[in-house]
Amino acid sequence: MKNRISGVILAGGTNKRFGGKTKANVVIGGKTIISRMISTISDLFDEIIIVTNNPIEFKDLTQYKIVQDLFLKAGPLGGIHAALNASSEDAIFVFIPKVDQFIEPLHAIYRKTVLNDLEIFLSTGKSKAVRDFLSEENVGYLQISDTEKTELAFSNINSPSDLGKIRMQLN
Repeated sequence: MKNRISGVILAGGTNKRFGGKTKANVVIGGKTIISRMISTISDLFDEIIIVTNNPIEFKDLTQYKIVQDLFLKAGPLGGIHAALNASSEDAIFVFIPKVDQFIEPLHAIYRKTVLNDLEIFLSTGKSKAVRDFLSEENVGYLQISDTEKTELAFSNINSPSDLGKIRMQLN
């Protein structure tokens, strides 16, 4: 057994800024984003969970646990909840670095012990922001230097223009 943590890929966003196209299936350098992610984490985790509200788009990935949000329209926080709920391990890896003052909540380890707090937080409807939830929890951060490499490693792809920048940086 590798560890007691499930690897999680959040692949279910509405992708509004991306014209509705599922980012996980976008091809960069001949490989889809999701296949790149899976190849990166598959040696680290025995259980990989893909959270999506469009499971048909990932029908070829049956060797992984594919789950849907239980709290709809809750953004990434709803995906984190779905993954925690589905995980057969003690925690999920969704890794939280801190580059200077910038916090990346979608690279984090979340223990299953926060599941009840997360359900209460989502049920109140006061916020769907991951950072707002984290501000109410006991959270530790991994401090990372702000370099060109870390900037590239934690780049977000939210629009076709972001995708173009990533493709140029990888060439």
